[in-house]
Amino acid sequence: MQRLIKDRLIVNDPYIFAAPTEDGSLMLPNGPVLVSLNTWQTFREALLAHQHAKGIQLKPDEFAEAIANELEHVDLVAIEFPAFADGRGYSTGYTLRSRLGFKGELRAVGDVFKDTMFYQQRCGFNAFVVRADKRMDDALKGLDTFSTPYQGTATEPSPLFRRRSA
Repeated sequence: MQRLIKDRLIVNDPYIFAAPTEDGSLMLPNGPVLVSLNTWQTFREALLAHQHAKGIQLKPDEFAEAIANELEHVDLVAIEFPAFADGRGYSTGYTLRSRLGFKGELRAVGDVFKDTMFYQQRCGFNAFVVRADKRMDDALKGLDTFSTPYQGTATEPSPLFRRRSA
């Protein structure tokens, strides 16, 4: 079972990634399921009938607006970060939290490690699948890289000067 950081704790990941088989069918596990956007679109009705938690995983070139009408049906949105220099996932996460009001688990997957997690958290991510070659307990420390950000974020919309004057 894969482990991840969720809400600042190292936990087991209950979700199983499901993809269509070679014959084009989709076998759903007896438990929470995570699927790609394409799989969601192809097997939407079967997934909606699935009795367990559901999640959609977005690639870097798939944006939040593509699932805006599906957010009420999913508990998890995972966003792929293919490389350190690819920042599209930050915008997608921020859009999901701030403009679309997604309240479920927002998970960063791919090239995720200590140096990226603080910024991903500021964009609204609350779960992180840390790169296999990195230590999870070290990565967890990345969430506290800075004590007080100046700018507003998805998790704290007010900038520091407004928080101080309140």
